[in-house]
Amino acid sequence: MGKRKIPDLYRSPFPLYAVKVDPSTGLLITAGGGGASKTGIKNAVHFLDLQLDGEQQYSATLLHAHDTDTRATMNMAVGDGVVAAGQDGTCSLMTFKLCSPKERKAPQSEGKDSQKGSVRQRDVKGRAAEEAGTAASGGRGSDTKADTPNIVVTHLADVESDLNPQEPLQKVVRFSPDQSLLLTGGTDGHVRVWEFPSLKKKLDFKAHEGEIEDLDLSPGNKHLVTVGRDFACSVWSGNQMAAALNWEETMPQVAAKSHRYLACRFGRVEDQKDALRLYTVQVPHKRSRKPAACYLTKWDSKSFLPMLTSACGVEVFSCLTVSDSGTFLGLGTITGSVAIYIAFSLQRLYYVQESHGIVVTDLAFLPDSLKGRSIKGTNEAVLLSVAVDSRCQVHAVARRRDFPVWLLLFLCGLLVVAAVLLLQNLFPGLL
Repeated sequence: MGKRKIPDLYRSPFPLYAVKVDPSTGLLITAGGGGASKTGIKNAVHFLDLQLDGEQQYSATLLHAHDTDTRATMNMAVGDGVVAAGQDGTCSLMTFKLCSPKERKAPQSEGKDSQKGSVRQRDVKGRAAEEAGTAASGGRGSDTKADTPNIVVTHLADVESDLNPQEPLQKVVRFSPDQSLLLTGGTDGHVRVWEFPSLKKKLDFKAHEGEIEDLDLSPGNKHLVTVGRDFACSVWSGNQMAAALNWEETMPQVAAKSHRYLACRFGRVEDQKDALRLYTVQVPHKRSRKPAACYLTKWDSKSFLPMLTSACGVEVFSCLTVSDSGTFLGLGTITGSVAIYIAFSLQRLYYVQESHGIVVTDLAFLPDSLKGRSIKGTNEAVLLSVAVDSRCQVHAVARRRDFPVWLLLFLCGLLVVAAVLLLQNLFPGLL
């Protein structure tokens, strides 16, 4: 049997490294680029209109391409009308607004560059990357019609998010759930926290020896969890370590330091208000002739003890995301595969082998906002994936049909009647 083929939602003219969906507008936002190398590959952030065309068919139209000069966006977070983009050792913040053509006005220049602390204000860049739209929607073209909404993007500020003297690189950026904080981690092992929107630095501390792979903040900003290449997954209260997680304590068959943490995410517990779980991904530290399994672990968010660990095959994971409801986990691999797992049992629900031609760089579920639900349609879950192959794909899980209770009772009644009639025929004097 051949490999399952997933049609491309759209294909960009540059490698894609980040994908997000804005909950309030339903805009699909992707980003990437070729970096500073003089190959002619652009660096940009794309804003697309995502539409449901059928039960499981989607289309995307490019509304705006924001040029990021010589810096490729490697990671990204989206807040309420704000994009935080990781570009080299800098976190670039920009605001975006969805408006009708009549409302669109050319942004005014903010004058010369000004610098205050680690925040640098810059002139608003032009929209030089609009021509990249021809690559959207599978080559259908993206000429903006008169009635098509427009996106106005305004540069807000830059903050230095990584100070590695060799090659500074921000590896992760997150907004706090209430969007009062901006958090970054990078190759210098430091976690940096800014108050938002003032961008006043609140914390800057060494969390790991070496690179920080991922971080996440629990609702209420109570616990910060970080994972690094130093085999550590740590829970922080402010800049003080509150706990060091050890997933191997329930897996005695796994050799010490054979795996490292790759990703971490908090997720809600369905039908349990205020309940949380923490999910982590562990991947082999080194490649071997006999490939080792990757693991998913679910943790209690109060005691931070492992509740369940599941082996997930030998394909090495590359990224993790959690649906807003906490029901599903999305996972991508370095070989281009995409999977959806049930968060409760850590069982695989959906899988497409090598859906992309190369490493999956980011994933995003459609949000549970009003706009997100309208795009989701009757599907139970919709996951978007991007990869270095410049492709963005949609993975939809159809809603499982519930069996009506009345029909179940009716069938049970028929079975009882049939049983009685059968007994009367076999044993006339019995009933």
